[in-house]
Amino acid sequence: MSVTLFDYWRSSASYRVRIALNLKGIAYTSVAVPLLADAQRAPDNLARNRQGMVPTLAIDGLELTQSLAIIAYLDRRAPEPPLFPADPARHARAMAMALVVACDIHPLDNLRVLRYLDRELGVEQAARDGWYRHWIDEGFTALEAMAGDAGAGPFLGGTAPDIADICLVPQMYNARRLAVDLAPYPALVAADAAAQALPAFAAAHPDRVKPADA
Repeated sequence: MSVTLFDYWRSSASYRVRIALNLKGIAYTSVAVPLLADAQRAPDNLARNRQGMVPTLAIDGLELTQSLAIIAYLDRRAPEPPLFPADPARHARAMAMALVVACDIHPLDNLRVLRYLDRELGVEQAARDGWYRHWIDEGFTALEAMAGDAGAGPFLGGTAPDIADICLVPQMYNARRLAVDLAPYPALVAADAAAQALPAFAAAHPDRVKPADA
């Protein structure tokens, strides 16, 4: 079986899918789509990803887009280890935590939004960085409280990582890159550390997959 991931090394959404593929033990070939060079808007990428984004996963004769949809597909295709809790209440809680990142933080700090702030609105770099950190802090404040409600760790998913952890870890990478103060978020820091100690998470880290010419 041939599996190809069209991604960008520092894309949060791509990072999520790399983690999921590694957890499932699915080997894949990575094809870089350099976002800073606008390769996501090239005709070949638009043909497989109508939004002109990454990631796209080519698997089973399909071209799948949107990271959470891809991860849900992988979880049904290869059920072990499960990435979504089977219990309805736990499933809803895990998805709520995942969506804080995937829907409330990440879209506001995405490259296309930052470029719009820069190119269309003329927002200076320092103010754009402040914007970025503000939305991380907004989401992390809520997520820290939700992590406490979820009970004992070490992961957001409890004794094993789930979709919430898969979304958290890339966002923690971004937070550190933008020098966000993580002291107010000890539960998130602990869950991130527990996840990154696992080979599947460590192998997906941007520093491990960064192209030599990036």
